Order: sequence, then C-alpha cells, then structure tokens
Amino acid sequence: MPTSHAAPFIAHPIAHMRSPYARRIDAPHQSVVVAGTETGVEAEARIEFVETVPAEAFADLAGFERIWLLFVFHRSEGWKPQVRPPRGGGKRSVLATRSPHRPNAIGLSAVELIGVEERALRVRGVDLLDGTPILDIKPYVPYADAFPASRAGWIDAVDMAQGRHSAPGPKRPRRPPGKPPG
Repeated sequence: MPTSHAAPFIAHPIAHMRSPYARRIDAPHQSVVVAGTETGVEAEARIEFVETVPAEAFADLAGFERIWLLFVFHRSEGWKPQVRPPRGGGKRSVLATRSPHRPNAIGLSAVELIGVEERALRVRGVDLLDGTPILDIKPYVPYADAFPASRAGWIDAVDMAQGRHSAPGPKRPRRPPGKPPG
C-alpha cells in the first residue's frame, strides 16, 4: 500500500560554489539574466570539489561547453505553496516557478564551463551564492536538453505582454556592502 510520505533521502555535497555573490540580492534571478547586476556581465566562479571526489570523476567534462548543476538552496527558509515571482504580477504555484523556496530546496542551473582544473571547474554565468553546496554535475547535451519551441505556461503570457525575455533586473541598485548609495 502506498504511503503518503517518502523515506528521507540523504545527499552529500560533491563540491561547493565559490562565486562573487555573497547575498541573494546580489545574484541574478537566472544565470544569464544579468541586467541590473553590479557588473552587468555574466559572473565567473569556481566549483571546488570535496576531497572525497577524485579528479577522475570530472576530468572528462573537458570539451563540454555547458554543464547542469544540481544544488541546495542552503539559505532557503522554508516554503509556501504559492510565491510571487519577479515576473508576472501576482502569486504563482511554487512548482510553476524557479523560486528558491521549495518543498525540497533543490536547484538546477545550466552554466558555461570555461575549464577543468586539478580540483575544480571554472564556470561562467552563475546565479549561485558563494558556498552553495553542489549535489551533482551533469553535462549539457544539446540534442537531449534543448527544446526551444516548448511552451512555457504563464511565462508565455508575460512574454506576450512585456516582450520576450523581459526578466527584471534587481529590485534595488546593487552596491558593495558598506558603500553608500549614489
């Protein structure tokens, strides 16, 4: 007989993100949507592997242009069934958004792979905070991972009203901590 609750699942980080984003307000909403960030360009970062992950586990990523990162929203403070996304006005079902406040605080991001190093990966176009635990990495395979003609639910309606890819910049100007406005 099916149960209403699954057994807990334990995952351990294989790596940690070293990014320029210390606070949520500093990071872009999506990895390639950088309008309004402090620099206005896609950020470069490092993924540093934990000691128990040997180099043989990631060496063959060299040659891939993009990779998928599965990670933990380690600063999430719980979740609600509906959230207010940065686009689209009112509240939406949390599972129809990319909110970091989810039933299981797991995220997915596609980033550009710049290089494979001895104990790390260099990447560009991140939206993860410094210290974010990485649970898994998978290669981005264009023929299997890209579906450009796919419908995008309520986001299609926002695009029709506001223009395609009209993701907002930050809600307030970005500035380094301790630097006064202006």
